Amino acid sequence: MSSTPRERTEEIERAVLSPRATLAEASKGREREEEPDALRTAFQRDRDRIVHAKAFRRLKHKTQVFIAPEGDHFRVRLTHTLEVSQIARTAARALRLNEDLVEAVALGHDLGHTPFGHLGEQALTPLLGRPFRHNEQSLRVVDHLERDGAGLNLTWEVRDGILNHPWSMPDPATPEAQVVRFADRIAYVNHDVDDAIRAGLIAPDDPPAGAMDVLGRTHGDRIATLVGDLVETSEGAVQVGLSPPVHRALDELRDFMFERVYLRDEARPEQEKAIGVVRALFRHYLDHPDQVPEEYHQAPGDLPTRVADHIAGMTDRYALRTYEQVFLPQGWLL
Repeated sequence: MSSTPRERTEEIERAVLSPRATLAEASKGREREEEPDALRTAFQRDRDRIVHAKAFRRLKHKTQVFIAPEGDHFRVRLTHTLEVSQIARTAARALRLNEDLVEAVALGHDLGHTPFGHLGEQALTPLLGRPFRHNEQSLRVVDHLERDGAGLNLTWEVRDGILNHPWSMPDPATPEAQVVRFADRIAYVNHDVDDAIRAGLIAPDDPPAGAMDVLGRTHGDRIATLVGDLVETSEGAVQVGLSPPVHRALDELRDFMFERVYLRDEARPEQEKAIGVVRALFRHYLDHPDQVPEEYHQAPGDLPTRVADHIAGMTDRYALRTYEQVFLPQGWLL
């Protein structure tokens, strides 16, 4: 009997990938067992399910750093996700790791982000009485919220990578997900510098000279330095990582961005407005649970959790439009 395309791909993985790579045929599997696909490996199927998910499409209208930016060239959550995927796949190919697993984790890692970026997380946390973490919400999206409550039934390895991609979490279990963790930071620190310069918040010469001397003066040079160092340092090592000098330079640049861009005083009024929108919507839906779409009532959890699910799924513009419809006069004749 001739082999299927999937079996031939799995054979190529065994022959070509590094001994420490995660083979698709060796996956720990899915929560609900499924028949193997004739064309695609398990990780390829996960990648495709994520790309076709509603939550993935909504990323194109979710804040990365700048709320409702004016201009076509600022990053949004979707373009950030694609940059993470590109960086991670480049490193994975050089290290002979499983690119399909890397891509699935990268494309799914931010599915649970709220409208208005991390401000949405700040807004929901006190209302829920527990931290709202976008990585946990991303896992909830793929496990419970997609497909009208059925979830995407992803493999254990992809789910682990999605949950553990933030640096506040334990190391991901696979080297592929560890690559995504670094790619996420490499991507956002550098493209946020690029966007901040474009927005006029910082000048090209403002970033710390020491970090720039190590990483490079242009966006392309910095990405090349960081990805090259990630590959060189990780080749043959137990853990994926950067060399100490390059890691320190990246951290210095990240600290600069927090001081001058992310936490700048001038942004507080607009940030407080965004937080206020999220909290007002949360209280409204808590008082009017019948207005929460039925798909969110299919997922496990109490009412506040389901309300948070609904709000976290909103795009920036949908949240603003809903706020306007709920709280502002609609021009009726009184």
